[in-house]
Amino acid sequence: MSRSFDELINVMARLRAPGGCPWDREQTYASLGQYLIEECYETYDAIREAEETGKTDNLKEELGDVLLQVVFHSTIAAERKEFTIDEVVEGVTKKLILRHPHVFEDKKLETAEDVLQNWDELKKAERAASGTEKAATESILDEVPIHFPALLEAQKLTKKAARVGFDWENAEQVFLKIDEELAETRAAVETGDKDSIAEEIGDILFSVINLARKLEIDAESSLRNTNRKFRTRFKFVESELRGKSKSPESASLEEMDELWNSAKSQ
Repeated sequence: MSRSFDELINVMARLRAPGGCPWDREQTYASLGQYLIEECYETYDAIREAEETGKTDNLKEELGDVLLQVVFHSTIAAERKEFTIDEVVEGVTKKLILRHPHVFEDKKLETAEDVLQNWDELKKAERAASGTEKAATESILDEVPIHFPALLEAQKLTKKAARVGFDWENAEQVFLKIDEELAETRAAVETGDKDSIAEEIGDILFSVINLARKLEIDAESSLRNTNRKFRTRFKFVESELRGKSKSPESASLEEMDELWNSAKSQ
C-alpha cells in the first residue's frame, strides 16, 4: 500500500483502539450503513458538479469520504478477525483481472455489450465454483438488491430482463404502454380506490423508466436534472416575490405561475 493509505489505516485503528474516539469505538457494520449510503449520494452529486463545472475538488473530498467508510468497515472486520483491508483490495483486484480476459488474456470482446455479457457469464461461473449457484439462479432478478432506491431498482430489473429477451422491440411500443397505463390510472382515479391508484401510478413510473432505458437515457440522472431545474426555477419565484415583499404563501397561484414562466424563459 502507499504511505498515505497506510497512514489512513493506522489513524482509523487508533480511533477504534482503547483511549481512542468514543463514537468511533461504538460503531458497527449496521450503524455505519446509513453513512455509506449518504456518502455515495454526496459523491454522486460531486460527480455531476465536476461534469458541469470541470472543478473536481469536491469530488476528491467525497471520494475520500467513501474510502473512509470502506476502511472503517474493514477495520471493524479486522478487529473481529473476519477479514482485512488487504483482503478487500486483493479480492477486488483478482475480480478485475478474472472478469477482463480481453485485457489480461487472449479473449476477444469487441463491444461494451460483449464485455457486459461476458461479465455476467463469469459471475455465474464464480458462483458455481463457490457453491452458491443454486441460490443465485432461482431468478436473474435476485442479483438486484431489494434495498436499492426504487428508481435504481427498476432500472436494474428491466436491464436484467431485457438481456434475456424480455423487452419491447422499440421505444414506440413503450409509448403505447405508457398511454395504456395513463388510461388505467384515470379509471382508478374515478373509482376513488387509493390502493388501485397507487398501483397504477407505480405502473406509469415503471413504464417511463423502461422508455428511458430503450432510449439509452439514465433515468436517475434525468430525474435529478429535473429536480435541480425545479429548485432553480422555484428559488427564482421566491426571490422575485421577496423583492415585492411577498412570500409564496401570500402570493396567488397566477402570480407564481407568471414568475415561473419568467424563470423558464431565462
